[in-house]
Amino acid sequence: MARQLIAETANRRVYRDGDKAVKVFGKNTPNSEVLNEALITVRIDETGGIRVPKILDVGVEKSGEWAITYEFIEGKTLQELMDENPDRFDEYMEQMVDLQLSIHARTCPLLNKLKDKMSRQILEIEDLEPANRYDLRTRLDSMPKHTKLCHGDFCPENIIVKDDGTMYVLDWIHATQGNASADVARTYLLFCLKDQKKADRYLELFCQKTNTDKRYVQSWLPLVAAAQLSKKRPEENELLHSWLDVVDYE
Repeated sequence: MARQLIAETANRRVYRDGDKAVKVFGKNTPNSEVLNEALITVRIDETGGIRVPKILDVGVEKSGEWAITYEFIEGKTLQELMDENPDRFDEYMEQMVDLQLSIHARTCPLLNKLKDKMSRQILEIEDLEPANRYDLRTRLDSMPKHTKLCHGDFCPENIIVKDDGTMYVLDWIHATQGNASADVARTYLLFCLKDQKKADRYLELFCQKTNTDKRYVQSWLPLVAAAQLSKKRPEENELLHSWLDVVDYE
């Protein structure tokens, strides 16, 4: 069976090759980033209790590009199911939040700390005034320190649902240990970039299930917006900068 391209971004391509999924990284991708993704994925798998596609191989393609080979999980993304069955949106959203809570219930002590990563990302923002950068990092430092497992890019596109309803979570490269509400704020941001109504429903469900004050999650929004700005995606700038404006510069 010939390889079939199933997903593509600016610097990586994912192919199906029989019962395997091969993620090929662009030649400009640092070797350390590829190996780090493989290491994080293995550590998450060893944590237990979370279904993660197993890594079968890490190597270099004939093209000279690095690749990670995973077991292929047959199913649809949760985003595809939401799009195909809009009448079941609340059901799917509840399943998604429950899955995220099961992730937050675990720890993985060898992962990088979320606050350290966000601090570095804030420093990388070139168009941020030094005073604003200082205030953001001061605000970040004052936030409660937790050690919960955080996915870092938790969204319906990164969840594969098998025919029997079993869910697998993909793309753990951004995983860290830290505050669950920061992880939730990040997911909320990803929803907001596409659909504010769905974003609000997601946040409402999380706060209901965890008895968390919505304002506490919202207090992370300027910080996750700043971290997202470091990715330099012009189409997101307007929304992200509007979130930076809610920082309380006392």
